Amino acid sequence: MSEKDLHKHDCGCGCEGHDHNHDEEGYQTITLTLDDGSELVCIVIGIFASKDKEYIALVPEKEEDGDEVFLYRYKEISEEEVELDVIESDEEFEEVSNKFDEIFNDEDDEEE
Repeated sequence: MSEKDLHKHDCGCGCEGHDHNHDEEGYQTITLTLDDGSELVCIVIGIFASKDKEYIALVPEKEEDGDEVFLYRYKEISEEEVELDVIESDEEFEEVSNKFDEIFNDEDDEEE
């Protein structure tokens, strides 16, 4: 995946471009373009903040069990465009991973 991925979207939800979908299953997806030019459709688990930055958690659509979660820096450029950046530092990734676990594992515990 490139260091900086710009994702534009248009689906009648007030956005333009298009790289996310609203399925009848009720979840939002984003299509990532990988380094080799192939595309990977991912389900948006959520957008969350950690240390004054926003991050997005994605899981590949074909792996809905959540074994593989992708975390990226997330920035909304405009209503039509978002930017995803790779988290390069191990320290930042560890902090974001812990925050993700804290937020989303707590939600799982509450559902039980």
